[in-house]
Amino acid sequence: MPEINTVIVGGGPAGLAASAALTRRGVRHMVLERGEAPGHTWTQLYDSLMLHTGRHLSSLPGLGFPRGTPLFPSRVLFASYLRDYATKLALPVRLGCEVSRVTRGDPGEGWWLETTSGHFSAKHLIFATGIVADPVIPTWPGQASFRGQILHSVCYRRPDSFIGRRVLVVGVGNSGAEIASELASAGADVTVSVRNGAHVVPLRLLGIPIQYWSLWIQKLPRALQGLVTGATMKAMRLLRGPPVLPPSVRPLLERPPIIGFKLIEAIRAGRINVRGNVLAFTADGVQFADGTREAFSHVILATGFRAALGALGPLVTRDAHGFARRERVASLDHPRLYFIGHNYGTVGALLNMGHDSHFLADLIARSS
Repeated sequence: MPEINTVIVGGGPAGLAASAALTRRGVRHMVLERGEAPGHTWTQLYDSLMLHTGRHLSSLPGLGFPRGTPLFPSRVLFASYLRDYATKLALPVRLGCEVSRVTRGDPGEGWWLETTSGHFSAKHLIFATGIVADPVIPTWPGQASFRGQILHSVCYRRPDSFIGRRVLVVGVGNSGAEIASELASAGADVTVSVRNGAHVVPLRLLGIPIQYWSLWIQKLPRALQGLVTGATMKAMRLLRGPPVLPPSVRPLLERPPIIGFKLIEAIRAGRINVRGNVLAFTADGVQFADGTREAFSHVILATGFRAALGALGPLVTRDAHGFARRERVASLDHPRLYFIGHNYGTVGALLNMGHDSHFLADLIARSS
């Protein structure tokens, strides 16, 4: 097979945005997507998932959302949008093609990819594999003796099978907060385990999506950003009362907050209990760090994800947050290796993907 100038691994929003940018610059490339449709991962997430970022700043370059799309699109609408994006922009996506291993030839010889559809070679390689394919699954003493069910949040779909059960949700990032709130509303007996605390911000502030405020705040000098966010958090505490979750040990600008107050409202109403860190499992539940033991039939691990870079093996080194070491999008380990979809920040991953796609495509077009 002849060498392709650029191969993009992953056909989610990051990979599609990169493909659209390369297409506009006339760079010959191919997108390898392991699923049955572009954006396959979005069809596998929990049913009630909605974007926290407004549609105006969540569309990818070259195509907006259809007229009438809600301000915060649902998972189903976003998955449909990704399929339309690939079709309408005629992007070269190869479906059902999972990359298992990547190797590098001698300097100047490019990249070799082993996939379920055969071998590919490329001069430039872009990893746009996201994080969902690499969930963080911690282990605890006694876990093997637990008679209940343990699952990661990535496997959660809907609350039906948990109604009337005692459920522990470990972790209160956005997924953990939303899943815990949904379970409690459906009739499950829910407890959340909080290890490091959390910041909580509204979905809207003065009727405007919090992301839009974040975009404005980001333009301020760093010191002023801290003053504005600090004052905002103090004002919310005055309006909503004392916090019901431990405060995060990291500043708001350094860690994505919980967006929306559903979890907080459920805790205040007594529908969700809050406990500390899990120390160990017992046969019928867990023991918490304070020594208390409680019984649970299900434990949902909302313990986050790492960048899905398994196919690269030891070719790359990772930073403290599990992402490949890079300068914006360019690998610090190898030339002509790039990453997109790894810049999250307070303005939202989708907006960053759009910005990074143009920057990345320019880099490749100049060196091709």
